[in-house]
Amino acid sequence: MQVFIPIWFGQLVSQIGSGLTRFALGVWVYQVTGTVTQFALISVFGMLPGILISPLAGAVVDRWDRRWAMLLGDAGGGLSALTIALLLIANRLEVWHIYLAVALRSIFSAFQWPAFSATTTLLVPKRHLSRASGMVEMAEATSRLISPILAGALVVTIQIQGVILLDCVTFLFALITRLLVRFPKPQITLENKVQKNSLLHEIIYGWTYITARPALFGLLMFYAVRNFFIGVVSVLVTPLVLAFASTTVLGSVLSIGGGGMLVGSLAISTWGGPNNRIYGVFGFTLLGGLCILLAGLMPSVPVFFAAIFIYFFGLAVINGCDRAIWQSKVAPAVQGRVFAVRRMLSWASLPLAYLIAGPLADRVFEPLLAVGGPLAASIGRIIGVGRGHGIALLFVVMGMLTMLTTIAGYLYPPLRLLEAQLPDA
Repeated sequence: MQVFIPIWFGQLVSQIGSGLTRFALGVWVYQVTGTVTQFALISVFGMLPGILISPLAGAVVDRWDRRWAMLLGDAGGGLSALTIALLLIANRLEVWHIYLAVALRSIFSAFQWPAFSATTTLLVPKRHLSRASGMVEMAEATSRLISPILAGALVVTIQIQGVILLDCVTFLFALITRLLVRFPKPQITLENKVQKNSLLHEIIYGWTYITARPALFGLLMFYAVRNFFIGVVSVLVTPLVLAFASTTVLGSVLSIGGGGMLVGSLAISTWGGPNNRIYGVFGFTLLGGLCILLAGLMPSVPVFFAAIFIYFFGLAVINGCDRAIWQSKVAPAVQGRVFAVRRMLSWASLPLAYLIAGPLADRVFEPLLAVGGPLAASIGRIIGVGRGHGIALLFVVMGMLTMLTTIAGYLYPPLRLLEAQLPDA
């Protein structure tokens, strides 16, 4: 843990810097274009390239020294941010530059993420993996809580280019922390000997490792389906809240969500999570679906505050338990490949969710609950009619589907009995 903490702290500082840049670039694109579609494309370009390259990145990470893979991710992200800052200073920045920069950053992150996850397994004793996962969630929660508030103040004082240059400094800090720490190497196992001469074989091996274990494959599919529903919800949080409250309230709602995630990550860091971690995943996913359902069924500011705090609290516990399951059940020597495939498949549904959420809300659900709409006289009596109520109905649907997915996952024996039947690596 003494070796893990400096690496984790460097990651925390880097994530706060990345949050500053995300906020600043989002403000810039929205101010320049005035369109939500081009704003949403930042998320698509920031995720899709990394998802596509993940299998290759995972195989490369298992071949390389994992510290150098993490250094590559930090250096690439820092150079992308520096390029954007220089273009801003020269007054030559265009929207397509941002799309290209976030796409490159996504690719570099695809190397860094599996290397960091696999390294954690080598550094942290098995009994502390849930706590380490909680600390990783704490870093993300801190970024969600601090970055928007800090970036909003810094954009006014040092302008957008100053904010992005500050992000470059945080990447440099993360680089230094990694250079100061010696990383252990994984022990040579049978899994580590799979035809090192064939990169293609190693890429495929990550997939075959998972599919040979029905419990892990079931967990992967559970996350892929759940992430689709969550992706739709995450895109529509802003328009739902703004339909019933001001932008100030929206900022408060998002900050409360970050606070909930921070409290949840602190809880799992100290508590360590339930002994049967898959029950932690099921229980808090079910609770999260209920929060989404209630936010749509009773759209109001107090409900938004309560729902988003509880949801993000549970999300920290879910992610901590899930990460600890994979780190304990997958052999350290092949975690780069396996975690990369896991990331690609579980996140593959998110860009699709981002792309269809807007049209689904604007063209289907909002007209259904417009004044005089097809469902105004039935469901409209419960939820209400008018602007935002169609999105609220979509939240109800996504919440119910999330809960049904959780029940289906629990009824699948290999997944429910994962901890008992699948031995630790």
